[in-house]
Amino acid sequence: MRPVTAVVIGAGSRGRDAYASYALRHPAELQITGVAEPDEARRNNLVQDHGIPESGTFSTWEDLLQKERFADAAFICTQDQMHLEPALEAMKRGYHLLLEKPIAPTLEDCLEIHGASRKYGVSVAVAHVLRYSPFFIILKRLIDQGAIGTLRGIQHNENIGHIHYSHSFVRGNWRNRASSSPMILAKSCHDLDILAFLADQECVSLASAGSAGSFSREKAPAGAPLRCLEGCPHEVECPYYAPKVYRQGETGWPVSVITTDLSSRGILEALREGPYGRCVYACDNDMVEHQVVSLEFARGITAAFTMSAFTHETSRTIKVMGERGEIRGHMEREVLEVHDFRTGEIQTISLGGCHNGTRHGGGDEGILRDLILHLRDKERTSLKTTLDLAMESHIMAFAAEESMNTGRTIDLRTYKRDHNVPGSRGTDSGIV
Repeated sequence: MRPVTAVVIGAGSRGRDAYASYALRHPAELQITGVAEPDEARRNNLVQDHGIPESGTFSTWEDLLQKERFADAAFICTQDQMHLEPALEAMKRGYHLLLEKPIAPTLEDCLEIHGASRKYGVSVAVAHVLRYSPFFIILKRLIDQGAIGTLRGIQHNENIGHIHYSHSFVRGNWRNRASSSPMILAKSCHDLDILAFLADQECVSLASAGSAGSFSREKAPAGAPLRCLEGCPHEVECPYYAPKVYRQGETGWPVSVITTDLSSRGILEALREGPYGRCVYACDNDMVEHQVVSLEFARGITAAFTMSAFTHETSRTIKVMGERGEIRGHMEREVLEVHDFRTGEIQTISLGGCHNGTRHGGGDEGILRDLILHLRDKERTSLKTTLDLAMESHIMAFAAEESMNTGRTIDLRTYKRDHNVPGSRGTDSGIV
């Protein structure tokens, strides 16, 4: 059986490292035949990785999609604000999509993409990769098998990590809502998706609160310059001092994001001239730093989700509560503990190594495998992260943002109707 072919639109960290790299590990399953990327160095890296011919190499997505379709799928891995147009054009050309989260930064754009997928009859896998991680697959299986009886509640924490937050959401590409998307959408739409996946019920209402302002000029220590390398007197004690975060001699994340020249000179140049060398208290960031969402699902299931910048580690931790027991889990440590109220026993389930070293606990690998199986046999293999399913978590995220900004509890059924979401009462059917 021939490999599935794909073009990559956006050859950054996600496009190249998370998705296209699957073809290097599994060349019999996936082949990358084209790339569109404005950054010459990043474009050339992908070309060299996969031996892409000049005829499949483009600096813009417009140029790539002007050609007749020459692959089975398009991986849309551009910045959040740039998803809509290439996604629509690729579907029009007949490409199936792997669409990086979020679908789009506004509900209106999400609905337009959803409508186009139906119009053109293509499959769209949204990168809610947590559904594919062995951690959440096994957790869901335990719930469904009745390990803790009837499900009553979930507490889920996304511990972003102070360094990760400062890199991506203070200095980085997702630092500003106007140029990316709301934090709850950009970072946590797949966490909301996981809550819906585990609850297996419709979310009927939610309320949210959050705060920001810790990374601002008002909080800057005395004498801090605009850039770390301009003689900062706080370099020893400041955890965000750029040369500490982006160490010379390292080549992995986050250093690989700030420059394609990973030599000592290249890294220093990026810190002197680029956005990642700025003082964290002197950036143009406006993202929420700590947000809590309280959710009510049908059948009386409740969930509490906390997303915070102010954690030591970057991790996801969860507690699932049932009438006969509870499950505690730590995704990055690959451990689940099942507490049985009846016997008092604790079963520890170690998942060590099952993610094979790939990101999101193996989820990045899993979504590619799922898409490939689906495209090879659509009749027998359905996607686990369809556009319909992804729309639900995006609606939850948009509603949570509105709740945080207004202080109101949002009734999701009313919210869907007011925004003309297909499937809500008074609209055409479409989204469950």
